Amino acid sequence: MTHKHQIYIEAAETAKIGIWESNLETGILYWDSVTKCILEVPQDFVPIKGSGINFFAEGENQEKIRNLLQKAADEGISFIDKFEITTAKNNTKYVECICRVEVIDNKVVRLLGTFQDITKEQNLIKKLELSVEKFSSVFSSANDAIIIINSATGIISDCNTRSYELTGYGPSELLGLHNSELFPIEKRKEIRVFLANQLKKDDHFVNETYIKSNNGTIVPVEVASGKKFIVDKQTFLVCFFRDISERKDSEYNLNMLSLVASETTDSIVIANSKGEAVWANNAYLKLTGYSLEETIGKTPRFLLNGPETNLQTIHNIRHAIENKKNLKFTILNYNKLKEKFWYESNITPVFDDAGDCIKFVCVGRDVTARVEKEIELKRILQVTSEQNNKLFNFAHIVSHNIRSHTSNLLMVLDVIENAEETDEKLSYFEMFKEGTEKLSETIEYLNEIITIQKNTNIEKKDVFLCDEIEKTKMALQLSIKDSQIEITHSIPATLTVSVIPAYLDSILLNLFTNAIKYRSHTRNPFLEIGYELSKNYTVITFKDNGLGIDLKKNSHKIFGMYKTFHGNDDARGIGLCITKNQIEAMKGKIEVESEEGIGSVFKVYINEK
Repeated sequence: MTHKHQIYIEAAETAKIGIWESNLETGILYWDSVTKCILEVPQDFVPIKGSGINFFAEGENQEKIRNLLQKAADEGISFIDKFEITTAKNNTKYVECICRVEVIDNKVVRLLGTFQDITKEQNLIKKLELSVEKFSSVFSSANDAIIIINSATGIISDCNTRSYELTGYGPSELLGLHNSELFPIEKRKEIRVFLANQLKKDDHFVNETYIKSNNGTIVPVEVASGKKFIVDKQTFLVCFFRDISERKDSEYNLNMLSLVASETTDSIVIANSKGEAVWANNAYLKLTGYSLEETIGKTPRFLLNGPETNLQTIHNIRHAIENKKNLKFTILNYNKLKEKFWYESNITPVFDDAGDCIKFVCVGRDVTARVEKEIELKRILQVTSEQNNKLFNFAHIVSHNIRSHTSNLLMVLDVIENAEETDEKLSYFEMFKEGTEKLSETIEYLNEIITIQKNTNIEKKDVFLCDEIEKTKMALQLSIKDSQIEITHSIPATLTVSVIPAYLDSILLNLFTNAIKYRSHTRNPFLEIGYELSKNYTVITFKDNGLGIDLKKNSHKIFGMYKTFHGNDDARGIGLCITKNQIEAMKGKIEVESEEGIGSVFKVYINEK
């Protein structure tokens, strides 16, 4: 190896360029250390004829290197080319292979050359090619017209397809045209200043102007410029033009609509396709208390919702906006001062020629007075219905009970009339007297129920429930002692209930005496009084282990007049009926759970609201 040859090899290694040699006469191959490193084979690897081909990617690459080597050996044609290879470690690389031929006596005796790894360069080239391809695709298919202007001359040097559609010029007409020709004469100075400022500022800017198309049509556009760029020492500016004719038409229509709607007494809101307000008239602003600035950009339901606003109606509004549907609704809203008002509105979507929803028009009015009258009317109807039902039931009780007593009195009178002896007639007067007393008693009870139902507006007072229970126990202490019933309670001393005191006294007295009167004589009687606190009521429970009631047979008549269930001589069947009326007069209710032979639980719900 000559000194010059050694210097060449060392220089190649320093540059990471591999050297290879193929002696066609001896068949010996030589790969230097750089070549072996590129192919990722061990340094002691000994190449043999044909082994190098296998490193080239199958298909086009292998076929190409095989043909080039064959031509070099047969015809003495050198080559330089790029190939994709797969290394011994199965890594993909790109290499540049140079082949030179050595000819002796017109015969090729040796092939020698270089082998260089160009993977990084090739990958970079591919990325650049992909970027160029993406840019070209975006440039050509963009919705906006893109025009590149030579800042020194003002000449249009390039543009995309959309530019031809917007301006009406063909490719041969637009390319090379001075940009000022695109604008009406009165706009050219403005655009010239605009472009000059862009070259000075070198930042993004948007402005509205007009262009004049090739056929003379004036088109409103939004023009935006990007940053300038330099190619071959020439400065260019990229400008984007967007046709805003539709938007301008919409703005014009909106302005006309606002003039018509601004003074109407109905409140009007115009919203975009998302339901966000873009305009509201004076009637709406006066009703809600919000300014136009506070309203724009917000959805009316976001501004006006409150604690009592109906969630289902809000859902219906949202669904109508999402699905671009008409909707008529009435909803309880809140103004800026959090004052409630009832609002009736119609939501109507507006569509463009393509069938796309571009806005919503919401026309509404304050219907608070009407709705409050409707609510009051419903309340009156409900009260009337309840009173009618009570009147019907009361009339039924009156007719039934008085008829029974009058029939009994008529029978006694008939017997007296048909008796022959005076002594016999006199003997029936005691029966007649007893019958009239029963009739008087019935009328008294009925009058008591009427009094309770009439006095629904008696003012309620807060009383300590524990104290009232103790007072009732004290009043009945002789009966409690005689019956040996154990009465206990778990009512806190601080628990208060809002009641008509006289009614509460009567209710406690009735429930205590019932527990005493209908106690079981086969076990130690007790009455346990407890309480529960629910959302709307204080619930007082009276649990006993008395005779109990068969509710399957008697649940429908347990609170009726003269309904008795155990045959006690002193049972009148009026106490629970009066108790029920007293509780309902205080806007409460009473429930019973009972099992014959086990006992009963009465639950008194006292309305605290």
